[in-house]
Amino acid sequence: MDTTQENTIPVTVLTGYLGAGKTTLLNRILGGDHGKRYAVIVNEFGEIGIDNDLIVESDEEIYEMNNGCVCCTVRGDLIRVVQNLMKRKGRFDAILVETTGLADPAPVAQTFFMDDDVRAKTRLDAVVTLADAKHLQARLKDSPEAEDQIAFGDVILLNKTDLVSTEELEQTKALIRRINPSAEIHCTERAEIDLSAILGRGSFDLSRIIEDDPDFLKPEPQHHHDHDGHECGPDCDHDHHHHGHEHRLDGSVHDVSITSVSLRAGEVNPDLFFPWINKITQTDGPDILRLKGILAFPGDDQRYVVQGIHMIVEGEHQRDWREDELRQSRIVFIGRKLDREKLERTFAACAA
Repeated sequence: MDTTQENTIPVTVLTGYLGAGKTTLLNRILGGDHGKRYAVIVNEFGEIGIDNDLIVESDEEIYEMNNGCVCCTVRGDLIRVVQNLMKRKGRFDAILVETTGLADPAPVAQTFFMDDDVRAKTRLDAVVTLADAKHLQARLKDSPEAEDQIAFGDVILLNKTDLVSTEELEQTKALIRRINPSAEIHCTERAEIDLSAILGRGSFDLSRIIEDDPDFLKPEPQHHHDHDGHECGPDCDHDHHHHGHEHRLDGSVHDVSITSVSLRAGEVNPDLFFPWINKITQTDGPDILRLKGILAFPGDDQRYVVQGIHMIVEGEHQRDWREDELRQSRIVFIGRKLDREKLERTFAACAA
């Protein structure tokens, strides 16, 4: 990480649907023996903030914003709060933002990329999503926000696992994988987790974003058997990442609106790739929740890493390609209504 990154304050966003356990986790962080001081920004849905009453006593600075869901207007408030916090720099080591259970985490994450002043002083470390193991499947059926929160998470805590059977837990984990193949999943009870698993992850650090996913450049599984008419049982062990279906507890097929599309190529022409990624994110940006990729450019000894949130895309050279590495390009999109055929066809046209 460069010096600029080291001098900025890391920000962790805690998200998850109502009742998933965000406040319980926040209390664990505030009361934990980790030697860190956190500035906390709490978004509470409703006229009267409830979460401050639930948070245990601590000597941390707790900021609550009572203006409801995280959206454009609240994003302005978040910038103001972060700017005020930065005036007190030195009094805390990191910032925690707890979103309301009804919020899409994307606008919060975008704040730390879009505002120049905020970006110069802070860095988004990770989005941590809490999911209720008992009720997640029901929430995914009736709440697009719950699906967004799963799709956007870098780390997912599947909480309240003591309330479900082993079979139910495995099926719910498979559903999470269907929505977000690359997230790290931890099963927890009462949000009990080693804080090193969720804090200081560097999930939005371009120099680490690929290193943290060692399978990112591995070839796809070679078994491409036909799934037409194939009913997957709980013991089925094949890859579910790119199927258009998932299992519910009653054994029926549950369609999720969020899917992932993984694109592969050899070397790509940067003069074609950059206009392509800019056009894709501008035209399809509202439906693209996250994207990340690693590119091999002809005559370039270094890997180029790219990531994006909706219409915001950034990239930089990372490190030299190793002699034993296949110079292969790959980019993964997570979002709604993704046109797989269009993405595959237009990305292929970027080949060098």
